[in-house]
Amino acid sequence: MSASDDEAHNVNFETAHAGASLTYPQQCSALRKNGHVVIKGRPCKIIDMSTSKTGKHGHAKVHLVATDIFTNKKYEDISPSTHNMDVPNVTRVEYQLVNIDDGFLNLMTQEGAEKDDVKVPEGELGDQIQAGFDDGKDLMITVVSAMGEEHALSFKEAPQAK
Repeated sequence: MSASDDEAHNVNFETAHAGASLTYPQQCSALRKNGHVVIKGRPCKIIDMSTSKTGKHGHAKVHLVATDIFTNKKYEDISPSTHNMDVPNVTRVEYQLVNIDDGFLNLMTQEGAEKDDVKVPEGELGDQIQAGFDDGKDLMITVVSAMGEEHALSFKEAPQAK
């Protein structure tokens, strides 16, 4: 396979809904705990929210506490309940782990296509994936994508074919 074939091959890695936007607007009052929201340009999961009524002529304000779905960093935001906030389109896809090469996971889709642009996660999760792979276990990796970023966020042992 020549380098140009390889390049053309990599271009097609976008998922089927690549044309979909990264976020969509949603009114603050419609957001829910455990839902997703964009705070400071980061895709976050809402862990707590409260609405406060303000004075006679003020608008109700929504106080959001959320964690970045990739880094777990905590963010807070306060916004009028009638305003729109961006909600990230979050997708989860399960891949079969084929190999670990130079800090990247070599994955395979259900259709048999290769995917090798997801980094081995840092910390304990990455260590567990490496250990499982080294033990010869058949692992399924869950890759979460949002706003143009992808991270392997969990894994499980693939069910053994009987």
